[in-house]
Amino acid sequence: MQIAIVTGASSGLGREFVRQISETEPLDEIWVIARRETRLQQLAAEISSVQVRPVALDLTHQKSLQQLQALLQREKPDIRILVNAAGFGKMGSYADISRCDCDGMIDLNCRAAVDMTMLALPYMRKGARILEICSTAGFQPLPGLGVYAASKAFLLRYSRALRWELFPRGIHTTAVCPYWVKDTEFIPTARKTKDAKAVRHFPLASHAHSVVKLALWDSQLDLAVSTPSPVSFVHRITAKFIPHCVMIAIWELLRRI
Repeated sequence: MQIAIVTGASSGLGREFVRQISETEPLDEIWVIARRETRLQQLAAEISSVQVRPVALDLTHQKSLQQLQALLQREKPDIRILVNAAGFGKMGSYADISRCDCDGMIDLNCRAAVDMTMLALPYMRKGARILEICSTAGFQPLPGLGVYAASKAFLLRYSRALRWELFPRGIHTTAVCPYWVKDTEFIPTARKTKDAKAVRHFPLASHAHSVVKLALWDSQLDLAVSTPSPVSFVHRITAKFIPHCVMIAIWELLRRI
């Protein structure tokens, strides 16, 4: 049984990945993972081209990961695509974000993505693809998004190292680094802190459909890093050449305008 697994599938980029994968990939099933079971069931009802299996799990809990491991051992699927899209962010300084939220960002954005990848790899073979959903935030330190940016920098570097490690097995790994995406729940959720206007505006924000479409193309081309918008591409290039202290100063100016 050939399947795709998409985490964070109840909304945003994860949900859009499910829709587009169902239209373009010859699969038997797509396993959709998120906490909100009702939303997963609604998504499954919307997709007619392939069987969608809702798997309601909280990836920050070890018990959920154990349940998924048992399911994989029982079904023994051929995982052709893994999309780690589960994640969240919070805007504000260290004083604006609770310790619980800081722990949650690290736990979901970093540990859960690694755990999901490790669980899936025994069931992946040559030609399989992994998409780790990172962010342009991973290209530089970002005051006001400090923990989130650091967690995405971790995932970006993990993805790039994993790519080399999996090269002998013919498994392709792509770090997807989008800029702001306007039609997801990320921005409203991230602003629910003491300083809701830590970032005031989101100019040139992308749309989920175009981000996912470009990310899937880049994955098929076996690119190490996908920057699925002009802004994310420019950010990636400039961050390579301009010192971080200068990039931080520019960011501080832009986020306060």
